[in-house]
Amino acid sequence: MPYVPFHEKFPEIAEKETRLIAAINDPELPKGNYILLESYCDEVDCDCRRVFFNIFSERRNEIVAVIAYGWENPKFYADWFGDNDPRIIEDLKGPILNSASPQSELAPILLDRIKYVLKDGYYIERIKRHYRMFKDLIEKEQAGIHE
Repeated sequence: MPYVPFHEKFPEIAEKETRLIAAINDPELPKGNYILLESYCDEVDCDCRRVFFNIFSERRNEIVAVIAYGWENPKFYADWFGDNDPRIIEDLKGPILNSASPQSELAPILLDRIKYVLKDGYYIERIKRHYRMFKDLIEKEQAGIHE
């Protein structure tokens, strides 16, 4: 299941609405900005309702963590995946470090910090809106509709 950066499809919106974690006096996280670059599934028939955050460190100029997060309830993921194994459902819902992605030594710390960011209901609504925009565009592109 390929995930594509939101900013590749909506650069102007991403520039205005991308969130970051600003580490200033964090005893565990080096000072700097950690940008939460959103990626969404580009499969037309998939409705996974998940986002992958590629967390980019400005200071290091690289992705330092990849965190998967699904905003729906566990029953949604059990139905969508077709399995009710609690470990699988917990991984699908997240937030969790994506095991298929390279992770830096900062990844576990960033996973802890993003849990605070994801308590912001307005931000969750923004992610849902971005997901819907992205999926709608993918469907239009698949159908050959160009605006």
